[in-house]
Amino acid sequence: MLIQLLFGAFILYVLLLLVRSSFGVDNSHWKPEETGFVDPASHVQHDFPSLMKDPPTVKLSVIIPAYNEEKRIARMLDETFSFLKRKQQFDQTSDKVDKFSFEIIVVDDGSSDQTCQVVNKYIREETTQLIRLLKLSRNRGKGGAIRRGMMVARGEQLLMADADGATQFSCLDDLMLALEKICKKSVADSHGIAIGSRSHLVNSEQVVNRKWYRNILMYGFHFIVWFFCVKNIQDTQCGFKLFTRKTARFLFPNQHVERWAFDVELLYLAERHGIPMVEVGVNWEEIEGSKLSPLWSSLEMARDILRVRFFYLLGLWNVDLPFSQ
Repeated sequence: MLIQLLFGAFILYVLLLLVRSSFGVDNSHWKPEETGFVDPASHVQHDFPSLMKDPPTVKLSVIIPAYNEEKRIARMLDETFSFLKRKQQFDQTSDKVDKFSFEIIVVDDGSSDQTCQVVNKYIREETTQLIRLLKLSRNRGKGGAIRRGMMVARGEQLLMADADGATQFSCLDDLMLALEKICKKSVADSHGIAIGSRSHLVNSEQVVNRKWYRNILMYGFHFIVWFFCVKNIQDTQCGFKLFTRKTARFLFPNQHVERWAFDVELLYLAERHGIPMVEVGVNWEEIEGSKLSPLWSSLEMARDILRVRFFYLLGLWNVDLPFSQ
């Protein structure tokens, strides 16, 4: 009897969690201070452009969510700028008509450390044409930070990349090539996602030698994702994904999940609507300083995966912007 009561209480608790968050997030509400960026050199605030309303003006936007990343983000930005500048210089000396250009958008997700000060140092050195800081009024979660960064991006292609620099940034070339291959027309006029993948590292030393419970949680999470949501992607959680602008315009306004499992919702919607996707193996290493608590984050992600599957199925979540080929 006691076991039945405890089980019933657990089920009721899960249902209450699901119902409490059933309506997701308000994608239309932005705080006034989140609609612009400040040039730290002149202290003048400028309005961000709009993913939905404005045409692309650079080839690539790099969206970096950052929450208390003062100790890790400088290394990542150094690597990112070094690679992108070399790529840009190479294009300038080539015969290509469509020259490579880029921007970096760092989304500060309510940090309480010196993350913004570190980023502003780069903005002073590189100017707001190359790097901009979007400061959120409160912590939204990784998915919420990325969604807001995507919504103000100028790129024809949009890359999400983690602030810890766990994925070698030069792998971008492989993603761009793979994305071009799966697009039915030009990249500018097509749907498509190139997904950085660590699936080839499953039997590598860095995974095998991790603590046993992390690997159990990893395999359990992969099974839940496959069973409920995404069938054709092996690694949904690598923080290195490249979207065409057309796909970003469809996915991110329709995104509801703002925490760790947001990738699953994006890929679920993409798979459901037939958006071409390709996994690309990347060079990846585990970086110390993760904000992820293995146990509690796994429970939170499992909850969000159930939300994604059943709320779309039951019509509690809908695709507000229609999909167009």
